Amino acid sequence: ILAPSVEAKEYGIQTGMRVKDGRELYPNLIVIPADPYKYRNVHLALRAIMADYTSNFNPKSIDEFVLNIEGHPAFDKGVYEVGREIKERIKAEVGEWLTVSVGIAPNRFLAKTASSLKKPDGLDEINKGNFRQIYSNLELTDLSGIKARNAARLNNMGIYTVVDFYNSPAWRLKAAFRSILGYYWYSRLHGYEVDDVEFGRKSYGNSYALPRPLVTPQELAPILTKLVTKMGSRLRRAGFKATGIHLSVSYRDGSYWHKGTTYPKVFFDSRDIYKEAFKTLCRSPYRKPVRNMAVSCFGLLKSKVSQLELFEDIENKEKLVKAVDEVNERWGDFVVTPAQMLPASSDVPDRVAFGNVKELEEFTIKLQNS
Repeated sequence: ILAPSVEAKEYGIQTGMRVKDGRELYPNLIVIPADPYKYRNVHLALRAIMADYTSNFNPKSIDEFVLNIEGHPAFDKGVYEVGREIKERIKAEVGEWLTVSVGIAPNRFLAKTASSLKKPDGLDEINKGNFRQIYSNLELTDLSGIKARNAARLNNMGIYTVVDFYNSPAWRLKAAFRSILGYYWYSRLHGYEVDDVEFGRKSYGNSYALPRPLVTPQELAPILTKLVTKMGSRLRRAGFKATGIHLSVSYRDGSYWHKGTTYPKVFFDSRDIYKEAFKTLCRSPYRKPVRNMAVSCFGLLKSKVSQLELFEDIENKEKLVKAVDEVNERWGDFVVTPAQMLPASSDVPDRVAFGNVKELEEFTIKLQNS
């Protein structure tokens, strides 16, 4: 279950839960297949609304944005009024059933915290006049990023409430987290911005839960091909090449096997990635029904220069791969595909609508220009 509705959540149904388990909580659960094309279009409609208020905004996911309107004409309206207006416009211009929670604060962490106070349709602000009152009504685990383990670390330092968390000096928080994370938490809770950082992508991957039991590498090969083809396309679209490949397999009896390998060569062609991933799959010592299979590539390189090889024309291969990608981008995914993938044509549907913000932006620009 990728996204339970508000009604489903009332029965205890959660993201990541198996449909079977969800139906045990509520037998009449209605399951709707994912529609990534629709979600991407809604995301673009939301972006258009945000752009009317500021050019300084960042999409954090398909349905989450961070806006900084300071210095823009919209700031003169008042931040609270802008939040209310955005909520009204989304309902009027995108969908009347869309609920929107807006949080206002000096930094993005506190803004996210404010947006969670009255979900699913709130509009709240955390400021210097009310932050202590709001903190006093929150549990440590209500803060994004603080789970049971981090809460236990804080408890060990005598920090039991969010107010304790705020009042603790930076040195105590550094001791609790045993890293610079303590300073970051001190800064967040005091209203300073420390999360306005874009970290580099470390890997690309794809996974699939098999609806029927498959056992041998030969039976799994078509699905592995499709997983790798999708992953390779995303990798190249973002301008990366990889030096490492990782494969993991979970079995229906609850066991798990995985292996990752770093190579001296650089990979960009999905066919080459597949060959190595399939070799890895064959190394698994188990031959039993598979529940889930995942493949990823790591050791990413942004270099446009390829390593030449003695027995293969890398330049021609890059041109061929680029041509296939352009055909698939123009006419639809998998118009040109490996024959090995044909038996898996109905498997591995596109369920994730939003893998990487920059990928979606670049792809949208390409479509608009064409």
